[in-house]
Amino acid sequence: MMKERFWRWYRTIPIVCMLLACLLSAASNLLPSKVIRTFFYPVKYSDVIEQASQRYGVDEYLICAVIKCESNWDASATSNAGAVGLMQLMPSTSEAVAKMGSVDSSTYSPDNLTDPTTNIMYGTAYLAYLQKNLSTRDQVIAAYNAGLGSVSKWLANGSDISQHIQYSETASYLVRVNEAYDRYKEFYPSGISESQ
Repeated sequence: MMKERFWRWYRTIPIVCMLLACLLSAASNLLPSKVIRTFFYPVKYSDVIEQASQRYGVDEYLICAVIKCESNWDASATSNAGAVGLMQLMPSTSEAVAKMGSVDSSTYSPDNLTDPTTNIMYGTAYLAYLQKNLSTRDQVIAAYNAGLGSVSKWLANGSDISQHIQYSETASYLVRVNEAYDRYKEFYPSGISESQ
C-alpha cells in the first residue's frame, strides 16, 4: 500500500513541476517587458560589457547570456570545480588567456577574477578565442562549457554540434544560453546600454 502511494506521488511530481513552469511562462507573457527585463534579465556592468564586446568582437548579448547562465550576475560566485566570478572562469583559463596576450595582465590580473571588470575582460577574450577556432555560436557556447577539445571531437561527427554533444550538462547549457541570448535581444533591442 505504501509503495503504491509512493509511486503515485513520484509520477505526480514531474507533472506538477511542468504545470508550474507553464504557469510561470504564461504569467511572464502577461507582465510588461520592463518588469521581466528588470527582474529576470537584468544587465549590470553594461559599460564594461560594451567595451569588452568592441575590443574582442564578441556579441554583447552573448556576453550577457553567458553571465546570466554562469552566475546570474553574482560577481562573487564560485563553483565546486573552482570557477570564479561573473563568467565562471577557471584560474587556469584566465592564465592561459593572459599568456596568449589577449588581455593585458598588468592591467587586469588573472588572479583577480572576482573583480567584475577583470572577469568580463578574460571571459570575453576567451569567447573571442573560441570564435576564432569555431564557426558557429552554438559551437562557441558548447566549448565555453565543455572545452575546445571536446567540441572538436564532437564536430568530427558532423557540423551540427547540438546533435553530437555527449555531455548532458553541455546540452542543457547550450539551450539555456541560447534562450537567454534570445531574451536579451528581445528585451534590449537597441543594445544593453538601455539598462542604464
